[in-house]
Amino acid sequence: MNDYASRDARLAGPHPHSHPARRAALACMAVLAVALGVGRFAFTPLLPLMLHGGALDLRGGGWLASLNYAGYFAGAVSCVALRLPHARIVRAGLAATVVLTLAMGLTQQFWLWAIVRFAAGAVSAWAFVFASQWGLRRLAQLGANEWGGVIYTGPGFGIIATGLWVSAAGRFGAQVGWLAFGVIGAGLAALVWRTFGADEAGAPKPGNGSATAVASASAHRASASTSTSTSPSEPGSRADAVWLVLLYAVPGFGYIITATFLPVIARHALPGSAWPDLFWPMFGAALIVGAISAARLPLHWDNRLMLAGCYVLQALGIALGIVWPNAAGFSFGSLLIGLPFTAITLFAMREARALRGEHAAALMGYATAAYGIGQIAGPLVAAPLAASTGSFSPSLWLAAGALVLGAAGLVWRAARS
Repeated sequence: MNDYASRDARLAGPHPHSHPARRAALACMAVLAVALGVGRFAFTPLLPLMLHGGALDLRGGGWLASLNYAGYFAGAVSCVALRLPHARIVRAGLAATVVLTLAMGLTQQFWLWAIVRFAAGAVSAWAFVFASQWGLRRLAQLGANEWGGVIYTGPGFGIIATGLWVSAAGRFGAQVGWLAFGVIGAGLAALVWRTFGADEAGAPKPGNGSATAVASASAHRASASTSTSTSPSEPGSRADAVWLVLLYAVPGFGYIITATFLPVIARHALPGSAWPDLFWPMFGAALIVGAISAARLPLHWDNRLMLAGCYVLQALGIALGIVWPNAAGFSFGSLLIGLPFTAITLFAMREARALRGEHAAALMGYATAAYGIGQIAGPLVAAPLAASTGSFSPSLWLAAGALVLGAAGLVWRAARS
């Protein structure tokens, strides 16, 4: 059946698996909203409040951010060794994120914050990797891969919620903000807890529909029979996996400086303006649009070329904030950085599944670890450089340049296939 016939069949009536697919996608979306949107990225809108309260300086903020990303790296690496059912790990990640978020509001000591942020990073990596693997596998079984983009809107909803809450209730301070986000996370976790039942969390079953999804995603490089039978030990597959891991580190470094310090940068450029509180929610809203749009792109398109396009968009968004440091520049910049943010993740995870199929969790973990290394480096470069030069521009130009080079690497790799 060709693409048009398939589309007509889908439009003719409701898909028999639409309800389970919707339930699985929304549950994974909620997990990422809690683990990433709250557990990780709530730090961004709360950072100016923590700086204003005097409990933290810019260098300390950079260290807390990098410790969180170091935890993310450690968690991603440890995913390779975890052998528990995926859903059980997701549940543990949800519970731990709630506890750690509340802990940020119950202490004012830097060393405790450091431990909590490191642990939160590790937990968010576990939740991300195993919710992604669980969700994408479940959707493939149901023949509903188009719902994959919904999963990756989760961080966007979390970012919008945390950003708008800080804008509306920031006068209550960072401590109240952390506690409020912990309570919100607990509510979301309770809503989706039963979805991740043990009966859906076991090892992938032979003969499920995910092989079809892997074949579709890999059709641009090989025939269906080859793409579903490629062994990780084959040289081409091995090389593709190594390059995926290396080049997936680039957006980690490229976006993180803006994602960590955007409200601080905007407040410095626009003192007294109400706009800085809105740029972070704009980033989140663009993220949602990008994730849904990316999932609707044809599966046979080369994931690496789509990743390259996403890298270029983020580089342009970063450059806009530098050359046009006003409300319009930061607004369009936030949209361009946010639009491909989780689309990058979706394409990279699809590529991992195309290369490793049902055994993709390990490759996803390695790629996520590489992304984490980029995130660790970003704040450690940006905060001292900004403190010494009085500007974030040098580190932002460095991030934009890295993204352009990463895009070139992806195009080169795709051309060699």
